[in-house]
Amino acid sequence: MIRSPRHACRQRGITLIVALVLLMAISMLGIWAFNGSTTNTRVVSNMEIRKEAMVAAQTAVEQTISSALFTTNPAGVAASAVPITINGTTYNVALKDKNGNRKPACYRVRVVKQKDLNVDSSGDRPCMKDAGRDTGMESEVPPPVITSGDSMCSETEWNVYAEATDARTGAFVAVNQGVGARVLTTDADNACP
Repeated sequence: MIRSPRHACRQRGITLIVALVLLMAISMLGIWAFNGSTTNTRVVSNMEIRKEAMVAAQTAVEQTISSALFTTNPAGVAASAVPITINGTTYNVALKDKNGNRKPACYRVRVVKQKDLNVDSSGDRPCMKDAGRDTGMESEVPPPVITSGDSMCSETEWNVYAEATDARTGAFVAVNQGVGARVLTTDADNACP
């Protein structure tokens, strides 16, 4: 079969168009793959920043509840933001109560009864009332422990709410944690209205 010269010229032009269309499709595929990989990188980076902010907020909560002033002066402990640095990024963590006030919130107080204390426990001894505490007399023999009525301690329950913010990225995380603490009843009366 012999082809005419006019037919051959048309086929050469179509080959060029098909090659350009395939080149365009391969280029689009490459651009799509590149955009997909950069999107995944951004998603992972945002997840990392959020995790860091969560750790910063949790660290600030742990530092706060470990403070000796936590149950006696909660407003003083949370008066200013707690700066926490993680991997070179400083998060300013604000401690608040449910109403937005800058302090942990005490929401429950229960006075510990004398009968619930263990004489052999070093943690319970400061709470115990004894029959000779207010006599002013020194003795080698410990006075008998009173086993009825209220002790000098209370069980308190607190809600500590922390907000961590990264100024550079705008990441914001809030952590809410409950904690229980045994304190002197006088401290509970002052800190837990």
